[in-house]
Amino acid sequence: MDFLNVQRSRTNDEGFKTVTSQEQIIVENSIESIFRIYAEKIEIDPDAPVLLAAEHIDYLTKSLTHLPSTYICLDASRTWMCYWICHSLNLMKHQLPDQLKTNVFKFLERCQSPQGGFGGGPGQAPHLASTYAAVNALCCLNSEEALRIINRETLLNFLWSTKCKSGAFCLEVDGEVDIRGAYCAASVASLINLKTDKLFQNTAEWIVACQTYEGGFSGCPGMEAHGGYTFCGVAALTLLNSMHLCDMKALLRWCVNKQTSFEGGFQGRTNKLVDGCYSFWQGAVFSVMYANFNLLEDEQAISKHLFSHRALQEYILICCQHPSGGLLDKPGKPRDVYHSCYTLSGLSVSQHLPSSEVDVVGQKSNLLMPVHPLYNLVHNCVKFAMQFFRNA
Repeated sequence: MDFLNVQRSRTNDEGFKTVTSQEQIIVENSIESIFRIYAEKIEIDPDAPVLLAAEHIDYLTKSLTHLPSTYICLDASRTWMCYWICHSLNLMKHQLPDQLKTNVFKFLERCQSPQGGFGGGPGQAPHLASTYAAVNALCCLNSEEALRIINRETLLNFLWSTKCKSGAFCLEVDGEVDIRGAYCAASVASLINLKTDKLFQNTAEWIVACQTYEGGFSGCPGMEAHGGYTFCGVAALTLLNSMHLCDMKALLRWCVNKQTSFEGGFQGRTNKLVDGCYSFWQGAVFSVMYANFNLLEDEQAISKHLFSHRALQEYILICCQHPSGGLLDKPGKPRDVYHSCYTLSGLSVSQHLPSSEVDVVGQKSNLLMPVHPLYNLVHNCVKFAMQFFRNA
C-alpha cells in the first residue's frame, strides 16, 4: 500500500490558530514524516508494517518483575500493571512460565483486603478499579488455583459498600462517584457470578443519565463525553441488558467522528489529539454496538467495521511501536505498559471483523488473539473464568 496515496484529510484551522489546532498540526506533521519513510520502505519490503511481537514480549515480561523508577508514581496501580502485562502477553499468544504465574497470583492475593475487594498493592485500601484489574489479571492466568484466591463473599460485601442510592457506585467507600465504578462493579460481578438485579437496581438508569448531547458518555451526569467513559457506559449497559435505554444513533454518530482523518487512530474527546490507547476505548465500543444493532430501527447485518479498521492498524503498527518493545500514545511519547495493553487490544479489535473474518495489515503473523470487548480479556480466559464460577 502506498501510504501517500491514501485519502487523508489534514486539519484546516480556517485561519484561526489556537493551541489545540497548532498541537494537532504538529502531530500531523510528525506522522506524515513517518508515513513517508514507510512509503519508501514498503517498496522493498512488501510485508511491512510488522508487529514487533518478540520485542514487545521481551519488554512486557521484564516489566512484570522489574520496572524503572519512573513507575513509582503508580504504586497504587500495581494490580493494574499485572493486568496490563498479562493481558498483552495473552493477545500475543505468549504463555508465562508456571512459576511466574504463581508469583503473579500470590502477589495479587496479598493485595486482597480482609474487608473485600482488592487494593492497588499489598496493604492498600480496596478500590473498585484495582479490584477490576486484579480480577482481570487473575482471569488472564487461566488457572483454577489463581481464581480460587478470590474471596467472593467479602467481595460481594465490598460491592454493596460502594453502591449509592442513585444506582451509581463509588470507586471506594465514601469515595468519588463516576461511571468507571458502575462498569468495574458490573464487569467483576458478571465474571465471578455475583451479579443480581438487586445489586444493580437503578444502575442502568444512572449510566444513561451520563450520555451527553454529543452522543458519548461522560464520567457523571453533566460532564463532557469521553472515550474511556463511553466504553465504560456502553459495556456496563450491555452487561446489565439495558442498552435499549440509551440513544444508539447519537452514540454511533459520536464514535465514528472520533477517528482522526489523517492519523487513522482515535481521539478520546472532540478536538483532542490522537492517542494509541483509544484504539481500544473507542474501537471496542463499535464491537459492543454491533451486538446491539437490533435496537436500531434500520437494523442490518454488519459484516465490516463501521470505522476504518485498516487505517487504525496502520497508525498502531507504523506510529505506536517502540523499536525495543512496548507501545505508545503517539510518536515522541515514551512506551509504557498501559499503552501497550490498550493499543494491542485495539489492534485486535480492528483485525477481527464483525463477520468473524479477519483482515490484517502487513504479515499474517501480525494477527492477535480476538479480544472480548466487554471485559478486554481474550475469549478463552472469559470462558474459563465463567465456567469456574458458574457453580461457585
